[in-house]
Amino acid sequence: MWEVLIPVVIVVALIVIAGIYLWATYNSLVQLNVRVDEAWSDITVQLKRRADLLPNLIEAVKGYAAHEKAVFENVTRARAETLNSAGPAAAGVAEGHMQQALRSLFAVAEAYPQLQASQNFLQLQQSIVDTEDKIQASRRFYNGGVRELNTKIKVFPNNLFARNLGFHEREFFEVIDGAAISEPPRVQF
Repeated sequence: MWEVLIPVVIVVALIVIAGIYLWATYNSLVQLNVRVDEAWSDITVQLKRRADLLPNLIEAVKGYAAHEKAVFENVTRARAETLNSAGPAAAGVAEGHMQQALRSLFAVAEAYPQLQASQNFLQLQQSIVDTEDKIQASRRFYNGGVRELNTKIKVFPNNLFARNLGFHEREFFEVIDGAAISEPPRVQF
């Protein structure tokens, strides 16, 4: 009797251990997936905040440098691209264009001392700087979550069943044009 019962107990114990492992792994993958979604939401909030500040900044600079039409068009185009980007890859491309456009806009502003002394411009400038910092912090948080999720999906034995449970690797939010962010927009006058 015991000779038959021992293998059955061992098989049941292995099934229970495998079930607990699958349950715990599934729940941790769900948590990581939600964390990545939340982090992406934080990024989109900050990108929208910056996009909402840009029309005011453009108007402030335009009052002093109305002839810089191409710069304003580039910022407006980059703003639209940022707002319309779907997913990290498109947002990375848009972010590179936005950084180049902001760099050009602030370069134009440097040529106008009256603008640099304007309280409205200084407040907008500080808001842009704060938002850029928040975007970078959100980007680091998002990429850290993506790294954890992707690692959990790729490690053995999770790689045998994670994709079958509906979990897929996520894209990092990377600026495609690394030179665009190698030096942040100069906003200190």
